[in-house]
Amino acid sequence: MMAFDAPAAERLLSVEDLKVEFSSSSGRVHAVNGVTFELASHETLGIVGESGCGKSVTSLAIMGLLPKPAGKIAGGRVVFDGTDLVGLKPDEMRELRGRDLAMVFQDPMTSLNPVITIEEQLVEVIRAHDSKVNKQAAHDRAIELLELVGIPNAKERLRGYAHQLSGGMRQRVMIAIALALRPKLIIADEPTTALDVTIQAQILELIQRVAKETGAAVMLITHDLGVVAGMTQRIQVMYAGRIVETATTQELFAHPRHPYTVGLLRSIPRLDLGDNRALIPIDGLPPDMTRERVGCPFAPRCAWAMDRCLAEDPELAPVLPGQRTISSGADANHRVACWNPATDAEAAAGAPASGNVSAITASTEARAAAAAAALSETS
Repeated sequence: MMAFDAPAAERLLSVEDLKVEFSSSSGRVHAVNGVTFELASHETLGIVGESGCGKSVTSLAIMGLLPKPAGKIAGGRVVFDGTDLVGLKPDEMRELRGRDLAMVFQDPMTSLNPVITIEEQLVEVIRAHDSKVNKQAAHDRAIELLELVGIPNAKERLRGYAHQLSGGMRQRVMIAIALALRPKLIIADEPTTALDVTIQAQILELIQRVAKETGAAVMLITHDLGVVAGMTQRIQVMYAGRIVETATTQELFAHPRHPYTVGLLRSIPRLDLGDNRALIPIDGLPPDMTRERVGCPFAPRCAWAMDRCLAEDPELAPVLPGQRTISSGADANHRVACWNPATDAEAAAGAPASGNVSAITASTEARAAAAAAALSETS
């Protein structure tokens, strides 16, 4: 379990050694494995990684929305504004959810109720947490919220249904619902999925603007590094249900250290670098999360892997040895879980200076060479 040596600035959320498991027909799925991080008030944190790395499951665990009975928190704590959410009863969690904690989901079409109006859905959220608010006051607040998120003709839109809105408009409604009770934390789980590029930019700008205006902290979950580059103060990279690297946004893009982070950055176009480097895909596939692992989970896909990587799982630790751990805020330090982190030169090249390749690539090349040799013998 990671211990924080230095206090975080205005700590709002503290996740400590969080473990989440799912029961399935193929066995127990270890979806989140000892995740520890903090989020300061008014901070915007980006969480990135491949599909299936545990990003969304972490957010659902924080919100108390894990699917039951399959999903459960198997260990750890989630402390929000001084309250341990893991120990709360369902009705106590419902009281917090929506009021202090809010979430914007990936697909607004499946999140919004198709058979009741937009007004009914907004008013329900407002009055569920404050029965003293009358219908007229809730109606006025609903109009105010739609105008806040940039929906024109707000009065008319309130009488409409989800299917009558475009994808971008539906997502704006979801953001309005999330903002209804002025939450302290907004979790946005891939909020631009299935939206075209121009609408994506508008939604991201909207989240950034309303967070600044309301003072809410934001946890932005995405697989798109381009999204977090312009929106967040800090980034956490997740792989196989754990955090493998974390740093301020500027530091992570300038000096990636974990081979997985290097792989993510080298597999997307980088317009900021002004060159024509070829994209380098990451070898192989993520590990089977139903199996107990030994060593670093990224080792089979990693060109930097050593014998130690196959036997021991590294802890998340400061890049500079002996440095105090500062977990959130502008002074948060750069930490990585790797026995053989990449240098700046190696990160720029996308490969280790030794010229090594991953075990998967080596195996593929060996099979290709054997097939070519067999073919030449028969010809």
